[in-house]
Amino acid sequence: MIGQILIALAAGCASATMFASLTSGALISLVLLYLSPLPLMVAAIGWGPLSAAIAAIIAALGVGAIFGSADLIAYSIAIALPACWLGHLCLLGRPADQNGAGSTSAAIEWYPIGHILLWIAGFAVLATGAALLTLGADARTIASTLRKFLLGVFAANKVSAGTDVNRLVEAMVSFAPPAAAILATATLALNLWLAAKVTATSGRLARPWPDLKAIKLPPMTMVALCVAVGLCFSGGLLAMLAKVSASALLVSYGITGLAVLHTLTLALKSRAFWLGSTYAFVLALGWPLLALAALGLADAAFGLRQRYLRAHPPPLPAP
Repeated sequence: MIGQILIALAAGCASATMFASLTSGALISLVLLYLSPLPLMVAAIGWGPLSAAIAAIIAALGVGAIFGSADLIAYSIAIALPACWLGHLCLLGRPADQNGAGSTSAAIEWYPIGHILLWIAGFAVLATGAALLTLGADARTIASTLRKFLLGVFAANKVSAGTDVNRLVEAMVSFAPPAAAILATATLALNLWLAAKVTATSGRLARPWPDLKAIKLPPMTMVALCVAVGLCFSGGLLAMLAKVSASALLVSYGITGLAVLHTLTLALKSRAFWLGSTYAFVLALGWPLLALAALGLADAAFGLRQRYLRAHPPPLPAP
C-alpha cells in the first residue's frame, strides 16, 4: 500500500508539472502538455486504478491550488478522467466462456482494444466540446472569441491586418474545433500506447500484449459517424459539435486503417519501407490520415483483413 501511495504521489506530481509547464511559454511545454496523461496511465496500468485515482486527485488539487478552479476543471476533464478510465479499461477482463456452455477456465477475455479506441474518441469529443463551451454558449460567440484571439496573435507578431490575413483567420476559426478533436484523439491514443509499452517493458503489464493489427471498432461506430456527418450540415452549435465528433471518429478509423495496412503488407518484402513511409507522411503532413481513415472504413464495410487472411493464411507451426 505504501508503494502504491508513493507511485501515486510521483505520478500526480509529474502529471501536474507537465500540465503547468504551458505557462512557461516554451515550445517544449506543448509536448509536455500533451504527454501529461502519461504518468497517470502508467500508474493505472502498472499499479491499478486506485493508484491512478490518488495520483489524479493529487495532481488536480495541485493544479487548482496554484492556477484556480478553472484549470482544475480543465485538468480533470481533459487529463485525469480519460487517463484513469482508459487505464482501468486496459485491465478489464472476464473469464472466457468455453463452447458457449457457461463453463470457465483460466483463460481471460480482455476488454477489446477497438472499444478502448472508441472511448478515446469519446473523451476527445468531451474535452474539445467542454473547451469550446468555455468560449461561448453558441457557435457565433465561440467563433467570435476564436477570431479575436487569432487576430490578437497576428497583431502581437506585427502582422498587419488585411484581406489575406482575414481569410486565413476565418479558415483557422472554421478548422480549429475539428483540429482540436483530431489532436486530442491522436495524443490520447499515443499516451495509452506509450503507457502500455512502459509497463510491459517493466514487467508490470497484467494482460498479454494485444495483436494491434486486429483492432476493430464496434459496428455501430459507422452509424455514429454517418449521423455526425449528417449533423455537420445543420448549422449552429450542433453542427460545430458534430464536426468535432466526426473528426474524432475519423481519426479512430485512421488508426484502424494503420492496422489494416499492417495486415495487408504482411507478405511484402518491402513491408518496412511502406510502413515507415506511411508513418513519416502522416507525421509530416497530417492529411494522409484521411486515406488511412478511408482504408479503415473500407475494412469495416467489406472485411479487407478477413479476405486477405483467407487468401494468405499464416504458415502452420512446425511440429
